[in-house]
Amino acid sequence: MLKWYQETENQHDVFVASRIRLVRNLEHYPFPVKLSDEGKRELAGKLEEGLKDIGSVLGQEFRYFSLSLLDETERDALRERRALHGTETKQEDMGSLLLSEDETVGITLAGEDHVRLQCMSGQAELSRLWEEAGRLDDYINERFDYAFHEKYGYLTAYPTNVGTGLRAAVTLHLPMLSAGKRFGKLVAEIGRFGVAVRGVYGDGNENYGSLYEISNQKTLGVTEEEVISLVKQMADRLAASERKMKSVTLKNHRPDMEDEIFKSYGVLRYARKLSVKEAMTYLSQVRAGEMEGLLQFKRPVNMYRLMMEVQPANIRMLTPKEGENDLNQARAAYIREMLPDLV
Repeated sequence: MLKWYQETENQHDVFVASRIRLVRNLEHYPFPVKLSDEGKRELAGKLEEGLKDIGSVLGQEFRYFSLSLLDETERDALRERRALHGTETKQEDMGSLLLSEDETVGITLAGEDHVRLQCMSGQAELSRLWEEAGRLDDYINERFDYAFHEKYGYLTAYPTNVGTGLRAAVTLHLPMLSAGKRFGKLVAEIGRFGVAVRGVYGDGNENYGSLYEISNQKTLGVTEEEVISLVKQMADRLAASERKMKSVTLKNHRPDMEDEIFKSYGVLRYARKLSVKEAMTYLSQVRAGEMEGLLQFKRPVNMYRLMMEVQPANIRMLTPKEGENDLNQARAAYIREMLPDLV
């Protein structure tokens, strides 16, 4: 079965992915940080037994991972593919993960919170994901009582999640907008509405690949529908600005844009060594060119898939042992293999 990020349909827009995350804790247990080792084992065992048939809700098989038994590369690869939250890969006792076959659904058990449920998609469809997450949430709640306060809502380990416990997020590809001088100001303006705009991949303040995630900052005092509506609205605003800037650039500087895009394709097609930053920069350019029809491939390809799979941990897992000593060589070879010829 294809993973959600490997599908090649509907990959010709600013919208790259969407995500719904719900955080829940059980009524009769302290938060994980306050649990003894024995208490954590008891909690994990009850959750695993109670949710062993959760795949029946969606008609999918789920795989079980004990995160502490995975090595660091395996955990980082899951994080790079968005199946795990970043902080969950660094905890000493990281709980366990139930992951659907196509990786659209991940349920972390006994991690930072008792239950962290996530639904992913390669399309802009927060409403559908919320409906799916709601069905899974109901299934869990039928078997376990949640910690819920009449005034504050769902109780969570971090105050920023109290209330609905809902985080709605949309990932956008913004190569033109993020390169402009007004991008920082635009992000600040949107932030006043209660959403955050963060780079998906990169080090520090540097974002590789021009991928940005837009998500709600507020979970208390708002309904789930209000959260989803706000994130949709702000994502649509950014996407419209990206399309407008791209249209203006194509109209006034088409030869320059084509030159950058075809140069990027040439490097990806023939380079023998690529750092993750170089690969992400050139893949971003090529994706923008494909979206605008400036170049066409002989077969479909999901550029976001390549952006995920060239990340350090994933490329290490995809690389034969004889290539592990030089990830930059392995990354370049993988891209040459996966990137189609032009029409």
